Amino acid sequence: MELTYLSKDGEAGYPGNLTAGVRYTLVKGDLRIEYSATTDKDTVVNLTNHSYFNLSGQGDILNHQLTLHASRFTPVDAGLIPTGELKSVVSTPFDFRTATAIGARINGDDEQLHRGHGYDHNWVLDAARGQLAEAAELYDAASGRVLKVLTDQPGIQFYSGNFLNGSIQGQRYHTVTVFRFSTR
Repeated sequence: MELTYLSKDGEAGYPGNLTAGVRYTLVKGDLRIEYSATTDKDTVVNLTNHSYFNLSGQGDILNHQLTLHASRFTPVDAGLIPTGELKSVVSTPFDFRTATAIGARINGDDEQLHRGHGYDHNWVLDAARGQLAEAAELYDAASGRVLKVLTDQPGIQFYSGNFLNGSIQGQRYHTVTVFRFSTR
């Protein structure tokens, strides 16, 4: 499925005619999401999606094992805006270079965790920019489900649902950017 949108010059205060598109492709358990954009003037473009995954299908995600292929992250200010600093994850609660339970350090005494009420940060990926590579792996031992995220972008945002109160319930999918699902 492919969706496109034309944002005309001046819409929402942004310059240029911007044609944005997103293509969803599902092949053999992989969901691929590809974004594109063209404009006739310099303008800001930040295309993304906000998918939330609970591989167990119930409860919280704090026991899910997360691996992020990133040795740096971008700290945020009090408004959760990245400061521009690239900080090493070594010896911090942001070190997910090896599989670690999301909840293992989420309540630690760390200014960045306090600001985000948990994780709501961008990690700088170690892979070469522009090459499709695995950015993250999420594993739930209870269900055996695995989610792998592949991207050709320089960073990945991980949000641990800190501001969600459970009042909004969505559709559950057993296999669902490229998101690659499997079981161990």
